[in-house]
Amino acid sequence: MEPFFTNDAIVLGILLAVLAGVFVSSGSSRPGWRRFYSIVPPLLLCYFIPALLHWPLGLISGEKSELDAVASRYLLPASLVYLCLSIDLKGVLRLGPKALIIFFTATLGVVLGGPIALLAVTTMAPGLFHVPPDELWRGLSTIAGSWIGGSANQTAMKEIFNVNDTLFGSMVVVDVVVANVWMAVLLYGAGISRRIDARLKADNSAIEKLRHDIETYSESVRRIPSTTDMFVLLAVGFGAVALSHWGADIIVPWLKQYEAGLKAVYLESIISGFFWIVLIATTLGLALSFTRARALEGVGASQLGSVFIYILVATIGMQMNLGEVFKNLGLFAVGIVWMLVHAALLLTVAWLIRAPFFFVAVGSQANIGGAASAPVMASAFSPALAPVGVLLAVLGYALGTYGALIAAFLMRMIVGG
Repeated sequence: MEPFFTNDAIVLGILLAVLAGVFVSSGSSRPGWRRFYSIVPPLLLCYFIPALLHWPLGLISGEKSELDAVASRYLLPASLVYLCLSIDLKGVLRLGPKALIIFFTATLGVVLGGPIALLAVTTMAPGLFHVPPDELWRGLSTIAGSWIGGSANQTAMKEIFNVNDTLFGSMVVVDVVVANVWMAVLLYGAGISRRIDARLKADNSAIEKLRHDIETYSESVRRIPSTTDMFVLLAVGFGAVALSHWGADIIVPWLKQYEAGLKAVYLESIISGFFWIVLIATTLGLALSFTRARALEGVGASQLGSVFIYILVATIGMQMNLGEVFKNLGLFAVGIVWMLVHAALLLTVAWLIRAPFFFVAVGSQANIGGAASAPVMASAFSPALAPVGVLLAVLGYALGTYGALIAAFLMRMIVGG
């Protein structure tokens, strides 16, 4: 269905109005709003209201807009630079091994979740599927690639297993809808993370110390920005974006000459411009945190980075179409059970090692959502923690194809073909 508004200038205005409304109401002193936001995190609304404007209201659509590409290719790398400027890298390293344990658990949850979900749904409701078994496991392999690495890994699975375009389109819909609903659940969890940490008996002191140290530094250098300060801030952020794109434009064509060799070892996913844009921007931001540029935090670097992150959240939200769920219930049943296995394994391991919910949410999104949504999830806890999400998401690119191949072969054993 064609959305009512297709002009991106209008759509951007609507999204900014939504974001402004959420932040104004969440900062209100009125008892009704305070009670409401004690239950519903503001970030969740920034995500879900654009989704509702897409479906069922039909006012806007991510499919008909270029705003997501602009937000992910321009605003996201700039925000990563701004949010990395004041990062305490030593503090990030002091977070310890639990972050990596949870990240790899999240990956394992995707690898094992697919075969378990496929076995459960085909056993209990075999009539839900209208896809031959040999095509079914091949199609689901693309979801595994996406949920461990990202779209580059998803495309790699499509090519490796010769998934036809029609089935691939259905798998993309399942991927997007289920992953976005899960992200909404995690965003809600971020708002009640203290209660969840209490249930997990987690020690989040290292995270709290990192957040406190960064916020203390921010307050120590804060000043009213001048026009010159703002131009310098924009030059640093978007200068880094320019360097990131320039670097990607050089690296990707150079890697393409080795494409055959990379495909032989299933590493073709690194031939992705977006991967290198994110990696270079993050590296530049971390490098700048050791220079005088770190003082730009005092004129609002992290606040501007947060604004860009929230715009990205809104553009991600408007891509979700829950109406698609009813068109292929069998595939969605597999997707939902798959995600439940992923979540159950994560929470079990988190409880066993007493890892805070922050690691669960960010470790999951570093797999399921990748570099676009992992920093968003980390920012839901504190903008100062966004780089942690990026660093974990980069690992997903490297593991995506390998994990998806294992999941694919396990699913093939389940259904045959």
